[in-house]
This record gives sequence, C-alpha cells and structure tokens, in this order.
Amino acid sequence: MARIEQAWLRHPDRFPRKILGLEELRVFNARSLRDRSRGVRYLATRFAAKEAFSKAVGLGMRSPMWWTRMQTLNAPGGRPVVVLAEPLASWYAERFGVAHVSLTDESEYGAAYVVVESRGNPDISVSSLLD
Repeated sequence: MARIEQAWLRHPDRFPRKILGLEELRVFNARSLRDRSRGVRYLATRFAAKEAFSKAVGLGMRSPMWWTRMQTLNAPGGRPVVVLAEPLASWYAERFGVAHVSLTDESEYGAAYVVVESRGNPDISVSSLLD
C-alpha cells in the first residue's frame, strides 16, 4: 500500500490515469473522494490484478497488454470480473477462456490472484503457450 500511495502522491493525476481504465477511474475517484485510504486500497488491488493477469497470460507489460486495457470491475453481486479492451480483448479471445480474479487488501498489502482457463484445447501445454 505504501508504495502505491507514494506513487499517487508524486503524480496525483497521472499515476491513476496510467494504471486504471475509464470505468475503474470513475470508481477510484468516487472512493478516494470519500476516503483517501479507500482510494489507495482500490488503486493497489487493481495494480496487483493487472500484474497478475499479465503474468497469467504470459505477456508481462508488453503489447497487446497495457495497464488500461485490463480492468477489474464488479459484477452486480459484487464479484470482481475481468473486462478487456482492444486489441488485448481479441488477442486474449483467440487463446484463452474465462479469466477469474480475486482481490484482497490488508493494512499494508494489496494482492490479486488471476486464473485463466484454457479454451478447452487439450493440445495446449504450458510450454506451447510460452513459444
């Protein structure tokens, strides 16, 4: 949390816009206006989710993956869901099935776990995904 808060303090407008998609940015702004610590927790968990997703699909932060192209939003019941923008959405759809995301935050840490389903092709192995 401290590392994300420091980045936000150094670049109060630029840092959230670089990391968050448009829908995430709206939620972040509303939460951080009510309570700064809620804003920090939101920003930290979304940052963690983007890192976890980029690693799960084997891209890291290189094209077509980019911070704002992957959002973690809440379904009507509150469950976090992955929402992708182009060109990442098309790239992802060709290779994978549903992406599941879980977020948690504590006083010092924000964490995210992402599990990506295969498209049901038994010929896909971890080594072939890395090629």
